[in-house]
Amino acid sequence: MKIVIIHGQNHKGSTYMAAKQLADKIVGEQCEFFLPKDFDKPCLGCYTCFRTDLTQCPHYKELEPLMTAMLEADVLIFESPVYVYHATGQMMSFLDHFGTWWMIHRPRTEMSRKQAVAISTAAGGGMKSTVKDMADSLEMWGICRVYKLGIAVQATKPEEIPERIQKKIQKKTNLLAGRIREKEKVCGCNGRAKKWFYLMRLAHKAPEHMEPDYSYWEDRNWHGKGRPWIPS
Repeated sequence: MKIVIIHGQNHKGSTYMAAKQLADKIVGEQCEFFLPKDFDKPCLGCYTCFRTDLTQCPHYKELEPLMTAMLEADVLIFESPVYVYHATGQMMSFLDHFGTWWMIHRPRTEMSRKQAVAISTAAGGGMKSTVKDMADSLEMWGICRVYKLGIAVQATKPEEIPERIQKKIQKKTNLLAGRIREKEKVCGCNGRAKKWFYLMRLAHKAPEHMEPDYSYWEDRNWHGKGRPWIPS
């Protein structure tokens, strides 16, 4: 399997360790990107991607290597430590660039054949909200299966993590890697995104069509019998 890891920070701390441990256990070709080292552009809110296409984004040249890798991957691992109870600013800025990939706009059919994991660690709390920050996009992209892994490590450095928690991380990553390997040939759409697909399909029946989203759906027969998660 092809595995792409998007790290929400440049340093290699506890969250990095958990993500790498999981990727190694899944077994496959790995590709890693570190934010902001590999992409440091904040979304400008220019609306160009919504009015035209993501390829017209002012940051597309820098964004394209990460985007292409994600589209080609079988498994996406997004990880971020807890920063003030949320994902890092650089992770959120990166995800801001993919608003058009959401199911209510112009989802990519490649997502139906992927699994994804949102991972976060912290010394104390905030993992749930941080994982949700990343999982919101992963789910709304239409990825078939999205897993969430949050761990309180009670430490600020990997080498300071208590042994009992290290064993807990080992156990959780073992179980999750096994589930991902079992679903290697998975194809479909998670329930949350599927619900929004059908709601948006109804909205498209309005007299005034929302372009270019409407034409994108029409070209793929999604107003008919086609679906983003069914191979054409």
